[in-house]
Amino acid sequence: MKQRDHAMRRFSTAMIAAVAGVALAAPASADNNSIAGRWRTDDGKAVITIAPCSNGSAALCGRISRILVDEPAGGARDTNNPNASLRERPLVGVQVFTNLTREGERWTGRGYSPEEGRHFNATVRVESGRLNVRGCVSLFCRTMVWARAS
Repeated sequence: MKQRDHAMRRFSTAMIAAVAGVALAAPASADNNSIAGRWRTDDGKAVITIAPCSNGSAALCGRISRILVDEPAGGARDTNNPNASLRERPLVGVQVFTNLTREGERWTGRGYSPEEGRHFNATVRVESGRLNVRGCVSLFCRTMVWARAS
């Protein structure tokens, strides 16, 4: 009887430890699958920070937070913007994702490519710790894979 009680106590302790381990690991896992954070673009030219939009909604937005390549004197500008009045604004701070809203495992919203001066429909999701960014204009789509930035 004592041996059985001891075995049951060890089993119970192991189960509690396993459940606690899963409960504690869940938030870390969720963070790894979140699109929020800092991401280095696939071409290595910039870091994009994705965070809650400033409008108070549950949507996420993304801004250029750092340029990783040599910039011209005075800093890189949004020279390809279709709006001529915005072509002299610095690239750092430019919003490249707007109103990304969650749809299951992916987020959808609008994107902007300063290099092309074009807006696109954006679909963003994390796969294997990397950010898949799919941009579509009409029927033409392109997918980029970004890595977490330190």
